[in-house]
Amino acid sequence: MRIIEQLRLQWLDYYKNKRPENPITVYCSNGVMKDINGIRNAHGSFMDYYEYMGLIKREIVDNKLDFKNNISISFIPILKNENVDIFLFEQNSKKLIYAPCDCKYFPENDSIYNADILIIGNTFVGNILKNNTMIDENHPLRKELLSMENIHEIKKHYKIKKVIITHLEEDWGKSYDEYKKLEQEYENIIFAYDGMEIEL
Repeated sequence: MRIIEQLRLQWLDYYKNKRPENPITVYCSNGVMKDINGIRNAHGSFMDYYEYMGLIKREIVDNKLDFKNNISISFIPILKNENVDIFLFEQNSKKLIYAPCDCKYFPENDSIYNADILIIGNTFVGNILKNNTMIDENHPLRKELLSMENIHEIKKHYKIKKVIITHLEEDWGKSYDEYKKLEQEYENIIFAYDGMEIEL
C-alpha cells in the first residue's frame, strides 16, 4: 500500500485540490478483492480511501487479463475455499508463473505445465536455519512453507524449466555465498537477489 502512495500521492498537489491523472488499476480476483478491501483502520477501508483520493481504480478479474503485445495474465486459485492466487504470465509461446505467498498447496492446473520460469516465495531454505535452528520432519514450519525438496518436486511434476526462489528471509540465516553454493545442488533452481532481471 505504501508503494501506491509513493507512486501516485503528491502531497503538495493534494493541498491544491489537484488529483492524480493516472490512478493505478488494482486487479484482483473476487475473493482477494474482498480481503484487501477489508484492510482498514478506525476511519475505514484503506482501498476506499485510496480510490477516493484518486490513487487507484479497482477491477475484479474472473480468470484472465489480456494486454497488448499478446501478453496475458491468468489468475489461478490455490484452493477454491481460499482467497489466494498464483499468476501465469504468457506471451507467444513463453510462460512465467509467479507464486508469491501462501502457495503451500500448489494448484493442479494444466496451464502451468511446461512453464519456462516459476518465481516462488513461501519457502524455507535448508534444514538448519538462523542460530542453528533445526527444521526436523515434525517442525510446524513444514506445514506452512515449502522446503527445497517440495520445490524440486513441483519443478519436476510440472516440467518447469527454471525456478527462482524469492522472499528470502533473514531467519533462514544464509549469506549470498551460501545461496550460490546451494544452487549447485539443484538443477535450474536459483535464488533471487535485489535488482535481478529475468529475460525469456
